[in-house]
Amino acid sequence: MPRQDDLELALRLGDIADDITRHRFRALDLTIREKPDRTPVTDADTDVETAVRKALTSARPADAFAGEETGGSVTAGRTWLIDPIDGTKNFLRGVPVWATLIALLEDGRPTVGVISAPALYSRWWAAAGHGAWLRRGPAGSAPLPLRVSGNTRLADAYLSTTSTRTWDVFHSRAAYLRLAEECWEDRAFGDFLQHCMVAEGTLDIAAEPVVNPWDIAAVQVLVSEAGGLCTDLLGHSPHGGTGVLSANPQLHPLAVKVLSTAAGPGSV
Repeated sequence: MPRQDDLELALRLGDIADDITRHRFRALDLTIREKPDRTPVTDADTDVETAVRKALTSARPADAFAGEETGGSVTAGRTWLIDPIDGTKNFLRGVPVWATLIALLEDGRPTVGVISAPALYSRWWAAAGHGAWLRRGPAGSAPLPLRVSGNTRLADAYLSTTSTRTWDVFHSRAAYLRLAEECWEDRAFGDFLQHCMVAEGTLDIAAEPVVNPWDIAAVQVLVSEAGGLCTDLLGHSPHGGTGVLSANPQLHPLAVKVLSTAAGPGSV
């Protein structure tokens, strides 16, 4: 099946998700419940995943499906992996930094990714061999090709994570702080956005100590097609690995070296 067809389908799925999330964002009757891991889920999360699953069942009945809220698993062959709202805490608090993440995995490798953030009027997408793109503004706006930064020194690098608190539990807070100290500046843009900014070249490094498969598949292909590297914190596959690290190819090995030093769960 031509990859362009898969990308066009993923973009249509993004439209379906946006129609739901745009109308439920800041809704006064938004329903919220707490999952066993104490992370929140809203009715918008489940509605998006249900609608996308239904559309995929019709368009690609032979493909597998795995979603954060309704389950499924990545299998051999083709699997669509969905995070209906990445940044649910932002969504339920009325903060506009959240997105739907849609990825196609072929034999476990992400080959198509769409990250749609309608409250930011932004959509990023990529497909293996087709480059990485950003549309900022209304539908129909001209997309821009993406390329990671050309910075070669950590001393010039702009770094982001989501929360330093998670580094206390996963990997090593001390290792992250060492990396932050070696970089020019660090911020907590968080979640999907920081990896998209690495693909844009506005950030140089994004690091997370823990991720789920649906958090990373779409941004992995985006960063890769923009000329960057997206691995776990030790330079291996981010799927089932230790966190995730996105960076340009010059800074990536330097960041891995810092994060690998005396790293261990709970290290401070």
